[in-house]
Amino acid sequence: MTSTLTLTEPARDGQDDAGSKRRGGKEMEPRQTWENKAQFILACVGYAVGLGNLWRFPYLCYKSGGGAFLIPYFLMMFLCGIPLLLMELTVGQYTRRGPIAALEKICPIFKGAGVGTVVISFLLCTYYNVIIAWVIFYLVQSFYAELPWSHCNTTWAVNCFDDYGPGIKAPNGTKSATEEFFDEVVLQKSEGINDMGSIRFEILLALFSAWMLVYFSLWKSVKSSGRVVYVTATLPYLLIGAFLWRALTLPGANKGLQYFFEPRWELLLQAQVWVNAAAQNFNSIGIAFGSMIALASYNKFNNNIVIDTWAISITNSMTSLMAGMIVFSTLGNIALEQGKEIDDVVAEGPGLVFMVYPQALAKMPYANVWAILFFIMLLILGLDSQFATVEVIITSLQDGFPKLIRKYLKHHEILVLVVCFISFLFGLPNVMQGGIYFFQLIDYYAAAVSLMYLAFFEVAAIAWLYGAGRLAKNVREMTGRLPSRYFRFCWCLASPLLILAIWVFSMVDYKRPTYNKGEYIYPDWAIALGWMIAALSIIPIPVFAVIAIIKAKGTNLLEKLKHSVQSPIDECPCCGQAFNCLDEMHTHGEDCVDNQVQLVLYSPQENNVDSMSDFIMKENNEEITSTKINNETNI
Repeated sequence: MTSTLTLTEPARDGQDDAGSKRRGGKEMEPRQTWENKAQFILACVGYAVGLGNLWRFPYLCYKSGGGAFLIPYFLMMFLCGIPLLLMELTVGQYTRRGPIAALEKICPIFKGAGVGTVVISFLLCTYYNVIIAWVIFYLVQSFYAELPWSHCNTTWAVNCFDDYGPGIKAPNGTKSATEEFFDEVVLQKSEGINDMGSIRFEILLALFSAWMLVYFSLWKSVKSSGRVVYVTATLPYLLIGAFLWRALTLPGANKGLQYFFEPRWELLLQAQVWVNAAAQNFNSIGIAFGSMIALASYNKFNNNIVIDTWAISITNSMTSLMAGMIVFSTLGNIALEQGKEIDDVVAEGPGLVFMVYPQALAKMPYANVWAILFFIMLLILGLDSQFATVEVIITSLQDGFPKLIRKYLKHHEILVLVVCFISFLFGLPNVMQGGIYFFQLIDYYAAAVSLMYLAFFEVAAIAWLYGAGRLAKNVREMTGRLPSRYFRFCWCLASPLLILAIWVFSMVDYKRPTYNKGEYIYPDWAIALGWMIAALSIIPIPVFAVIAIIKAKGTNLLEKLKHSVQSPIDECPCCGQAFNCLDEMHTHGEDCVDNQVQLVLYSPQENNVDSMSDFIMKENNEEITSTKINNETNI
């Protein structure tokens, strides 16, 4: 007796034929995809090129050897940044899932690495939008007839000095007008984290506005954000070009550029310089933050991510170099006008943008126009990065709790609203009068301390346990070609070992964070709070590893451990590729199978087999024995 079953193969582009998919007999919602390749690349470039390029890279270059810093920076980019970017894009596009579900598919025991990246992204988005709120505040102030930070004002000045001239130096203990404006008007800064004070209502309103911009850019998922990036990822480059031209024509610009590129070779012997180079690559490109995995999960299955990887990486690094030239040309101009050395006017972190650069804006012809353009540029750069960070959280929630979301939230727009509102609430401590101290603390511990830790386990799970060879096959399945030996060498050896070394060095060289170049020392309880914040992303790895081992098949610990490190991704029985061909994400080339595959069941009496569970798959007049079918069938 013979029965024939017909299986319909999934759509070749990774999308549905009928608007939904089935896996294991359960209805699945169709996953949206980018409308075209340009949207994906612009979204990734917009995420990678952010405010950090404008202040973090120039400052790290300044304190890590000037031109000499470019050697470890580009070395880390080619050994870690570019290979790991391709790795994350591959994982996201191949599994079509966010970081948590993707890591669970790749290596169940290290699902916690995916959870940790989502935790970091959540913490980051809560305080990153505060920076955008400051930008909005400055943008509004730029429309006044006279820029309010151009001169010391008796209504808010405390220790302000702006009477610069030939041979005149600022008295000790005084601040520039822009620094005083930032501290006394924008922040209304308290004495320390022990004195949080009250909420700054103007900044609170700006923060709410920033979250509204984020919400209405993401509320339709990639359908809305994919169109927004056409503007947000391209317009900043017009403004960056304008500011680069203006900065290079400022008096004293040559002095600043000479200081920026002048190599200090002796600093390359310090481990911290190499840690800074790796950290800049990871922070800027977004490695181990989960955003690239989430963005790639909306790609079509056959998108060529190798080309995307090179385009994103090179654009990001070139933008960092241009930002460094803009910043140090401006610093050279400020140092010349104030009769100071560049060491005396450079600032760290957000202060470089909100204290130093406004000084140059105030002195330019048509100062208001340049100020408006500058803060529009910052606003767009910040929002682009924020979009991808929030998308990580949304994608992970959709992957992890699809039934609950469909039951209680009903619509994607409600999920986005809930995520934005909760993130807004968690960001409120940053807009209090003592918020800048909390901001600095969470910025240090949320990512800087735990980032390399997460990156190592992510790379170990993918490159060592899942296997760099299998990952290379996945790339070939999607693009038609294996990645070069360069990528495979970096996945297997160079990247994980470098990350491990940097992680160890960073822990050995750990220093307690301070504020304002060491002038403010955090109390012990604040440091303890910082480590608790860091633990939020560190603890998920061991916790979920234990859960994976407990849930794994096996009668003893060794068997459970063995199964917990094995990927549930199967070898395809009809084409031999490293994926289950009946899963929704798998597609075949034209030379593999047609739209339908016939399965023929034979009785044991007719075929001398031991069980009715043995199947014979007939494909192109060839019979292939299959022992596993994981798809709904129509008999």
